[in-house]
Amino acid sequence: MLKVFKVIVIFSLVTSHQSLLADEGMWVPLLLNKNIGRMQQMGCRLSAEDIYSINQSSLKDAIVRFGRGCTGEVVSPNGLLLTNHHCGFGAIQRHSNLEHDYLTNGYWAASMEEELPNPGLTITFLVRMEDVTARVLEGVTDSLPEQQRDSLIRKNSRQITKEATGETHYEAQVIPFFHDNQFLLYVTEEFRDIRFVGAPPSGIGNFGGDTDNWMWPRHTGDFSVFRIYADTNNQPADYSSANVPYKPKRYLPVSLGGYEEGDFALLFGNPGTTREYLPAVAVEQIAFKENPVKIGLRQKRLDIIGYAMDTSRLVRIQYASKRVRIANYWKKMIGETRGIRRADGVAEKQRFEEKFQSWAAAQRNGETRYELILPGFAELYKTLQPIALAEIYLGEAGMAPEIFGFALSFGTLIDKSQDKSVSDETVDEEVKELQQRASGFYKDYQPLIDQEITSEMLGEMQHHMEPASLPGRFEWITKKYDGNVKAYVDELFASSLFADSARLYAFLGSYDRKSARKLTADPAYMMAKSISKRYQQDILPAGKSITTSIDSLQRIYMKALMEMQPDRQFYPDANSTLRVCFGEIRGFEPANGVDYYPFTTVRGILEKEDSTIYDYAVDQRLNRLISAADYGRYADPDGTLHVAFISTIHSTGGNSGAPVLNGNGELIGINFDRNWEGTMSDLLYDPGQCRNIVLDIRYLLFIMDKYAGASWLLREMDIR
Repeated sequence: MLKVFKVIVIFSLVTSHQSLLADEGMWVPLLLNKNIGRMQQMGCRLSAEDIYSINQSSLKDAIVRFGRGCTGEVVSPNGLLLTNHHCGFGAIQRHSNLEHDYLTNGYWAASMEEELPNPGLTITFLVRMEDVTARVLEGVTDSLPEQQRDSLIRKNSRQITKEATGETHYEAQVIPFFHDNQFLLYVTEEFRDIRFVGAPPSGIGNFGGDTDNWMWPRHTGDFSVFRIYADTNNQPADYSSANVPYKPKRYLPVSLGGYEEGDFALLFGNPGTTREYLPAVAVEQIAFKENPVKIGLRQKRLDIIGYAMDTSRLVRIQYASKRVRIANYWKKMIGETRGIRRADGVAEKQRFEEKFQSWAAAQRNGETRYELILPGFAELYKTLQPIALAEIYLGEAGMAPEIFGFALSFGTLIDKSQDKSVSDETVDEEVKELQQRASGFYKDYQPLIDQEITSEMLGEMQHHMEPASLPGRFEWITKKYDGNVKAYVDELFASSLFADSARLYAFLGSYDRKSARKLTADPAYMMAKSISKRYQQDILPAGKSITTSIDSLQRIYMKALMEMQPDRQFYPDANSTLRVCFGEIRGFEPANGVDYYPFTTVRGILEKEDSTIYDYAVDQRLNRLISAADYGRYADPDGTLHVAFISTIHSTGGNSGAPVLNGNGELIGINFDRNWEGTMSDLLYDPGQCRNIVLDIRYLLFIMDKYAGASWLLREMDIR
């Protein structure tokens, strides 16, 4: 392994990339000149400058990062914003209660005065981007040790971002691409007054629920509507009743023209994470060793929460968002592992790596030893595997109980109380902040559910983790409870301050600095601290040492791949930056004898309807509209009303809510999911199976207009 590390410090960096065919790829808008020819051959009638420009308004000025993990698009001159229902889910849930259940019943503001504020919700525009690779790598040499290399890169990046923002309100970040072989500067503008305008009921916005999640065919009206507000100078501002709707540089026109199979489609969004250039050994470890453990742990939590939600309307409201967060990645991992197995993805990568090794062996040039890369990966991932599994159990099981995360949030109060240099006033301010946090926590918390989850998760850790990796507090369980986790958890919830809201509020109401001793002795805090300590002091450092070496080797592997395939146009892995993805609207064959159409219609909603199942209950008003074929101007030329369609666009998380445009740059749909057969596209793209799932914009308009009666919003839009 030591020989492999010599590779890390002796290679020059490469930032060029050439051509790749097919619909795979998440392309940097700044560099679209390399793709625009193929896009136009496929039916795009836009220029690269139409899509991204710093000299004039372009499509990129209508695209935002919604919150921290989704995309949205501006569709009116008054800052009206569309995204997915599941992206706005948290905001909708926070506005919901038993009296106003907007999750179940939906909500539509009748005017701007009824649009609801959302503290903490932000949207972010890209102002400009720039290739700053040469400046970032100034002073970096082949012989520089990795730690010094990283330090110099950080120093250079700080100077670049400082110069980029100057005295403006903009923010800037230098972001690595191609595993630190290229660096781009992103300058952004964040808006903080975002108001909830409307959303359909969950029976539309989440129709099919977890059963249909990641699946095709799909009939989900997955959208919600917000509005961006600014001060009177059209600048970002905190919420104020004096703020006015934001006037965008660009907003998207909306098309009623529909589409046909084979039509060009373009997605403009913020894809989160892909790892397309991993070696076979890494893909095998993720798909067949790590994913199964995560899937099993999440399944147990979902079973507990699902049973409780089925027996209580209040719990259904409280835990709706939590369950979605757990289930989304759970199902994705199942599909990912199945997809890798079906595509024989590990073997495919191994076959490519045989060719790479033959090529690498012929590249001897001084100390250049590309043939050492793959053996180095094999040794590093073998060493990483037990550490990665311990990290999974500590995170997916150890910190799954809500009470542990909540208890850890009191660590700052303990530290301030014990620090004599901290004033009493500062301690009191921290107490007040925790009182507010507690109010939000207990609003959607059921101790009995959390107690059952805690018993299940700690039991899984006890049975499957190596003793040396277990948090130290498990020794107490063995000593006092003879290893009986359930007995320990029962007593923990009976005595912990954090398990009882009245008990905690009373404690905080009479808090003084000496009270910190009671917090440190609380059983929930002690277990949470023990889990955190094991991770921070042992697992994290051990894992970081290995992953740092893997990352360095991956950088060299990326460079070698580019040298080996000089005619291939490489795209950088997704990293939550703005990207352009394109493909064509097309069905697929998920299995022998099965052929999926590229679109669904509202007929499928009635076919799936089942009033006894929450996820398939159909609102009576929607049923009547569909039964009467009362589609208005939103029907397809064939007379049907389309709900969703699929395309070959390469997509991933973060692209939820992203606009899908036709060749004229008109909005035809909103991206909201991928097919289950193609979820492995984060690791391996299969053009025959990978499809993104898109809400047809005409169904969205139909719901807003014919169903919800919110036609005043449509009058803001440029509908063609």
